[in-house]
Amino acid sequence: MLGVFVCGDAETSGECRKAMQPTPVTLNGQRVRLEPLAQTHAEDLFAVGAETVIWDYLSRRAPDTLAEMRTIVESALEEATQGVRLPFAIVERSSGRAVGSTSYLDLAPAHRRIEIGWTWLGAPARRTPINTECKYLLLQHAFATLDCGRVQLKTDGRNLRSQAAIERLGAVKEGVLRQHMVMPDGYVRDTVMYSIVAAEWPAVKNRLEHWLNSPPAAS
Repeated sequence: MLGVFVCGDAETSGECRKAMQPTPVTLNGQRVRLEPLAQTHAEDLFAVGAETVIWDYLSRRAPDTLAEMRTIVESALEEATQGVRLPFAIVERSSGRAVGSTSYLDLAPAHRRIEIGWTWLGAPARRTPINTECKYLLLQHAFATLDCGRVQLKTDGRNLRSQAAIERLGAVKEGVLRQHMVMPDGYVRDTVMYSIVAAEWPAVKNRLEHWLNSPPAAS
């Protein structure tokens, strides 16, 4: 994604701004470290990702074996090679073990747009400040470093918990994409779309930092 530029009317304005360049990066927080996903994370991810409930709203079936988890990781790495995804392992700093995964998706440098998705956590890490800090790190990097104008999030129309969590961040619900995706079990899901734009980020950032500084109130 090198050499991409966002230009106005160059013939009249003479202005051209270099676009965001999303590349693999490690993002460090107090509780977690988001590091580029690798096969070395597969064993940890299989250990915490055995619950079928994790995969209910994802576009892959739950892995029954370590080999299947390695296939899921390999698929994410292939998408990274194609330039359409930046997958991360969510590593708990206190244990040094991967407790889940998340990704940047829909990478659109010329439009200053990125998506946060494919996020899942094992049971011990759910409903803890870990998820809040993951979102904070990804949003901070997107807006402060990549200079994004828009970060979008989407979720299955049936996943009310996810929708509540996204809305709690301060993301704006934009609408529903009807009959949007065919799930592994054949169900055709509706997708609920949300976004945070650059002008909204300061308020969202303050909210997240408040929660992270008040652990009992974070989730």
